[in-house]
Amino acid sequence: NKKKNKNLQGQSPVSLGKQMLMARRLVQAGCRFVTVTSAGWDMHGNQNNVSITNGMPVLGPALDKAVTAFIDDLDDRGLSEKVLLVITGEFGRTPQISDTGGRGHWGDLCTLAFVGGGLPMGQVIGDSDRLASVPQGDVVTTENMAATIMTTLLDFGALRTVSGIPNDIASYLDGLRPIRQLSS
Repeated sequence: NKKKNKNLQGQSPVSLGKQMLMARRLVQAGCRFVTVTSAGWDMHGNQNNVSITNGMPVLGPALDKAVTAFIDDLDDRGLSEKVLLVITGEFGRTPQISDTGGRGHWGDLCTLAFVGGGLPMGQVIGDSDRLASVPQGDVVTTENMAATIMTTLLDFGALRTVSGIPNDIASYLDGLRPIRQLSS
C-alpha cells in the first residue's frame, strides 16, 4: 500500500502546517498576498492509484489541522480581521463516486470557504440541488469570488483619488460585484 500512497507524501499536517506558518510570517512581515498550495486532491481513483478511500484520510485531516492552527495563530496575534483566508480549488468534483473510487472534474459546482478579512463570518452562502450537481438560488460566480477578494485587498476609496489609473483597470474595479452576503 506504500506504493499507492507515494504521491501523497508531503501532504501531512507537518508539511502543510509549515507552509501555513510561513504564510503567517510573510503576512506579519507586510506581504499583502500569499498563496499556499495543497496538492494531491486529484482523486480520480484511476490516476496514480489515488482514490477517495486512500486520499481523504491523508489530505482531510492535514488540511483541517493546518488551517485550524493557522486561524488560531492569526487570532492569537490579532490578525484574524486583517487576513482573508480563501480555501478553494479550480473546480469541483462530480457528484457521484466512480467505479474506481474517485471523482472526476466538475465545473458546475465548487466549494469555497472564506475566513476572516473583516468579512461577516458564520454563514453558508449558496445552495445546490439535492445531488450537489448544479447550483440553485443565489449563485456565487468566480467573478463574485474575485471581487470579494479584491475588495479586501484594495481600498477603493483611496484608489478613486489616485490619478493615472488606466481606464480599463478603473472600469474593471468599478464593475466588481462582491458576494452580496459578505459585502458591507
